[in-house]
Order: sequence, then C-alpha cells, then structure tokens
Amino acid sequence: MNVNLAAIPGFMATHARPLDRRRFHLLVGEGDPASTLGALEGYRNPDGGYGWGLEPDLRAPESQPGAALHAFEVFEEIAPHTAPQAVALCDWLESVTLPDGGLPFALPITVADGTAPWWAGADSAVSSLQITSVSAAAAHRVAVHDAAVAAHPWLEKATRYCLDAIQALDERPHAYILSFAIHFLDAVYDSQPRAADLLKRLGGYIPADGRVRVEGGTEHEALRPLDFAPYPGQPVRELFEPEVIAADLVRLAGEQQDDGGWVVDYARISPAGALDWRGAITVQAVEILRANEMI
Repeated sequence: MNVNLAAIPGFMATHARPLDRRRFHLLVGEGDPASTLGALEGYRNPDGGYGWGLEPDLRAPESQPGAALHAFEVFEEIAPHTAPQAVALCDWLESVTLPDGGLPFALPITVADGTAPWWAGADSAVSSLQITSVSAAAAHRVAVHDAAVAAHPWLEKATRYCLDAIQALDERPHAYILSFAIHFLDAVYDSQPRAADLLKRLGGYIPADGRVRVEGGTEHEALRPLDFAPYPGQPVRELFEPEVIAADLVRLAGEQQDDGGWVVDYARISPAGALDWRGAITVQAVEILRANEMI
C-alpha cells in the first residue's frame, strides 16, 4: 500500500493546528527546532506546565499532567537540541506529584466545555499509572539527549512509582494502561533491572494478533501492534512476530484518507479536538512509517 506523500502538506495546511504543522515540517527536514518550540510555547503556562488544549480532549487552560506527554514529544523531536522548558516541565510535574511518587490522572479544571468526561471527573488525590507511565516514558526518551532531564528528581520518583505499580498488577489492566506501561518499560529497559521481566509479563496480556480492545471506548476502538511497538530495534518489538508488525504497517499505510491525513477511532469530544487529533495522528503515522522504511 503506497502512501500519498504529496497530499500530506495540503492536509496539514487545511486541517492541522500550527504546532503539528511545525512538527511535520521538522520531521521532513523543512523546519527547525526553534520554530517548533515557538509553536509549543502557546500552550505553556507560567508555572512551567502545559494546558490550553495541548491534550486535544482536555480544553481547559490550566496545566495538566495529561498534557506533559505531548510537550515531551516535541522535546524529543528537536534532538539533539535541548530546551530549558523540558526541565521546567519536570519541575512542574514534581510540584503536583503525590506522596507515593505518582501523578494524578488530572487536576481540577476551570472550564469543562469541550473536555472529555474522564478528564473532567478525575480524582486528583489518587495516583494514575496510566498518566505517570506515559509521562515518564516520554521523559526518558528526552533524557537520552538531555542530561538535565535525565538527572531530574521527578523522573527518579516517577520511575520508582511506575515500576512498583506495574509489579503489583495481577491481571490485565485497561488497554491504555497496558500500552503506556509497556512504553515505559521499553524506555527504561536498559537502565532498570526489573524492566525485562515486567515487560515479558505484560506482553503475555497481548493476544498473538496484537489487537487489544479498548474497554469503554467506541464500538471499533482498539489498540494494535504499532500502538505498543511502533519503532524497530526496540525491546518491545520482541513481543510480536515479524509478520504481525508487517501486516500492521500495511494497515497503517492503508488508513490514509483521500484528503491526505489519518483519522482516529476513538470518541470525538469537540470539533476543535477532532481536528487537533487528526493533525497529531498524521504526524505520528508519517513518523512511524518513515522509521519502518515504509515511506
């Protein structure tokens, strides 16, 4: 299945938010780190955290743990350049970390309009393995080229919390918790002695075809092999047979729409959020297909 590369810039210009347009230009070698960071800056708050819809289904302005992943993605993409905002984000995350080392799923929000109910109704006094693991995984990927992030005390606390929480799992967790915990273990595989055994154990919860239904999601919402193991050469790839990954790459390439972009299969919460997801997921699709030499 061939990807129509020529259609993607037009899709991004028509549908994507400026941040994802800048990320796409950086990905294809036409952008620069400073411009991409400038686009991210519009979502940043004075406290060092991020809000304002950086997480597309959480539209409130205040800083939220759920937005950290998307900021760390940009800090990873500008490598080998670093940004002081990455350390400031770690500072903010440390300020909202709970006593056990975990992050709450969400903090109280001031504007619930356009925001998914799972964000708006979260208990801010309880640590979330889902949010802590996905944030810590992204931070560890930034830490590969940013020594200040690698040495930050928040990351040490979050790593310890995630390892302990994953170790305590005694049944298959929700699909997204499973996925994000696996991403975390993949990111710390070489630095944390427990990671290898825990990754193998969590891999046992994934069916041979790599498809895990999202409980409580839309009718057809599911996570697929590339949601767990998007990049070649990573330890998590060992959980899947090569033909399973190959088939999923064909699927991903074939899901490009006639307008040049990709779509998501999860619930659309707001008109703005739906468009934001399309731009973000298109950048992700191109990145994965390029890394796997499909385009």
